[in-house]
Amino acid sequence: MAETVWNPDTGEAVYRSRDPVLNLRLRVHLQRITSSNFLRYQPVAQLGKDLIDLATFRPHPTASGHRSEEEEEEEVVIGWQEKLFSQFEVDLYRNEAACQSPLDHQYRQEILKLEDSGGRKNRRIFTYTDSDRYTNVEEHCQKMTTAAREVPSFLVERMANVRRRRQDRRGMEGSILKSRIVTWEPSEEFVRNNHVINTPLQTMYIMADLGPYGKLGYKKYEHVLCTLKVDSNGVITVKPDFTGLKGPYRIETEGEKQEVWKYTVDNASSLAQPEEEEREQRVFKDLYGRHKEYLSSLVGTDFEMTAPGALRLFVNGEVVSAQGYEYDNLYVHFFVELPTTNWSSPAFQQLSGITQTCATKSLGMEKVAYFSYPFTFEASFLHEDESTDALPEWPVLYCEVLSLDFWQRYRVEGYGAMVLPATPGSHTLTVSTWRPMELGTVAELRRFFIGGSLELEDLSYVRIPGTFKGERLSRFGFRTETTGSVTFRLHCLQQSRAFMESSFLRKRMRSVLDRLEGFSQQSSVHSVLEAFRRARRRMQEARESLPQDLVSPSGTMVS
Repeated sequence: MAETVWNPDTGEAVYRSRDPVLNLRLRVHLQRITSSNFLRYQPVAQLGKDLIDLATFRPHPTASGHRSEEEEEEEVVIGWQEKLFSQFEVDLYRNEAACQSPLDHQYRQEILKLEDSGGRKNRRIFTYTDSDRYTNVEEHCQKMTTAAREVPSFLVERMANVRRRRQDRRGMEGSILKSRIVTWEPSEEFVRNNHVINTPLQTMYIMADLGPYGKLGYKKYEHVLCTLKVDSNGVITVKPDFTGLKGPYRIETEGEKQEVWKYTVDNASSLAQPEEEEREQRVFKDLYGRHKEYLSSLVGTDFEMTAPGALRLFVNGEVVSAQGYEYDNLYVHFFVELPTTNWSSPAFQQLSGITQTCATKSLGMEKVAYFSYPFTFEASFLHEDESTDALPEWPVLYCEVLSLDFWQRYRVEGYGAMVLPATPGSHTLTVSTWRPMELGTVAELRRFFIGGSLELEDLSYVRIPGTFKGERLSRFGFRTETTGSVTFRLHCLQQSRAFMESSFLRKRMRSVLDRLEGFSQQSSVHSVLEAFRRARRRMQEARESLPQDLVSPSGTMVS
């Protein structure tokens, strides 16, 4: 008889499947190998007999005088979350008084139906589904490393007690939160307790009752054969892995009568037919094709061009930080002002925003509040008048820094403004702020205790008020105090037909920006408009200098 090759690798294996997990089938085969009392020595019946009687190796009969083959070897095919009752559960749910939950009553009805139809087909192999009240204690005691004396960390101990199961619980309407959503000052214990991951999983255990003959149904004889875990992404975790060609697994029972069992776990899921696989591939191909068409319809196939003489400005910005302010818990209110002349923005565009409240952090001698608040907007400028006197202004970004006290009252910490960069690219700008102030200690006491302070009715007064119509703006008598600063990071993009190049003119000049004599070094919108007129004039001169046979009657160049 050949020696059995055992599989010592009882670690878990991870699979991923796009098919429904309900199609999963496992074939579990359990068989008793030997028992310690099989080799029990029998006293010799006759003198001179040197050999052990072969009858000592025969299996011991049961109380009825014969051994059941079903208890020696058993094989079942189990589906995902298929319930197979153990002898313990059958004896328990027969008693109606032991049924407490609706699930217990459901199990009782199923057991009664099985008895009416001839009893259970399984004897030793049974299952615990995700709905059962069962937790494998051995999983809590498993080691994380190969060290002989491993000391589990705090996180390992906490994760060992987490039962990651999917619970479809719906919150009741009108419920009151029993805990605060935001903890302003988390303690060290709070941080440690909230670092535990709780990923929802569905779990199933395939068990075996390895009790002696006639003693089935005792909890102490239950052993875990296989553990299955499935998440919502189709990831299937099997522990131990499918047997395949690696040999069976081995279980040795404890106690006076030590027994050896072997079992195998194989994937018995039905394979899809070639026609079904081809049909499934067509369905996925059609699904992905429709999704691609849907995304294409959202993006569009044509490149969106601006109108002739128009300039589109895209700004992807970020309120990075604020530093140098007197009080804590800062937030920033900002908005973009477009000049009234020839500037416009889409109707859905929001040109203002407000950041979250942020606590400050000591950095050197200053206190810094890091917001990392993103914003974006789009604006268009339409150049209609080409005269030198029609030079518009560039958009301006205004910001207001405020602080929030314990009683949810706010104070104005500073005002600031800056002209958006006229050159495309990435820019990091720092805006210095100031706030209006009153002389005397009464104003400071009012600001500290009550929260009230002087405010600007019109934020455009930080730069030039929109209602100002004169030639000179006087701020004589207006007292201010320099406060901190706000850092912005802006990524500016510009789109205009003036930046396009002709294939013929590309041989004579590298780009429009090079032809504009370093436009990227300038920051005035006057240079932008002058560049538009200069480019149009030079293109017209280039057409006039070409031979007539290279120019079509419509004025375009002929290749």
